[in-house]
Amino acid sequence: MSVFHVEEWAEGAAAPDLWKQLSPAVCRDAGDKRRRIAVDDSKKLKLSNSSVSKHPLTHLERGILTFLSVMEPAAVVAVGAGELRETDHLPCPGTDISFFQRVGAGVPAEAWYAGEPIPWPLATSADAVGIGANTLRIAMEQAGVRLLDLKCQAMGEGTFNELVQAAGTKAAATEAALVEHMWSIWDRWGAIGAESGGGVRVICDRQGGRAYYAEMISKAFPGVEVAETHHSETQSRYEMRGVGDDGLARHMHVLFLVESERQHLPVALASMLAKLTRESMMARFNRYWCGRLPELKPTAGYRGDGWRWLEEAKGVVSAGERAAMIRRA
Repeated sequence: MSVFHVEEWAEGAAAPDLWKQLSPAVCRDAGDKRRRIAVDDSKKLKLSNSSVSKHPLTHLERGILTFLSVMEPAAVVAVGAGELRETDHLPCPGTDISFFQRVGAGVPAEAWYAGEPIPWPLATSADAVGIGANTLRIAMEQAGVRLLDLKCQAMGEGTFNELVQAAGTKAAATEAALVEHMWSIWDRWGAIGAESGGGVRVICDRQGGRAYYAEMISKAFPGVEVAETHHSETQSRYEMRGVGDDGLARHMHVLFLVESERQHLPVALASMLAKLTRESMMARFNRYWCGRLPELKPTAGYRGDGWRWLEEAKGVVSAGERAAMIRRA
């Protein structure tokens, strides 16, 4: 999840193009000759694990750590006036654990994700991140753009399997994380502009093959009015109106869009954060198991290589551990 505040955006206007507004510091191309910060679909920025010239996470790490450095983590919404309070910017995380803490990704309970903190950054330096952050901060100030939050949820195999078993579908795990992020936005920013008919805009990628979300939203937000305002092959729009626990009116628009990371920088940035978090968790996974079997070749964790890894690790993986680490969907 990434949350931005755009000062010049007006109700009814087209969605802001943050690639354009932040172009002095940001681009889509990781090979940009001006060394701007690349923000794009994480699949395009993650390098192969066999890369020898650059660390596989070079572009993801640079992008996310730079944006984290300009984030206003303690920004508070004065919902009565619709204003935000500026706060100090945080330093670059020095370990993977401090990174997880910064983005709200708790380390899963499984033993293979435990261990001592891993020094960060992996592919750059805190000084380099600071230089990029200064350039980005200037571009954001000139454009009237502020980054309010960057969050990611890390779900271990045990939690995932419990959700799948209870609901009978893999989509339940994705839905649980999505709803948690939506509630965070609703609670913290949903009151801004609500009285005047405005409100925050939430953009999500389509969830698998799912096309309709009104029932899901209504179930997750009891007492909130949910209306579908548009539906097509590529997008589904919903409008939410209700009252928060603080008694203030709230208003939120939610768009589910196919390949949304290609059209909206905040979605691409959230995709990068999720990928960087996943790969960092896999580094912990591999460190744990290679500690038990040093000659074991690390795995990226995806299905094909995962079965190869299970076969090679069978001498140190118990039946219980094997059952615990295999997803049920």
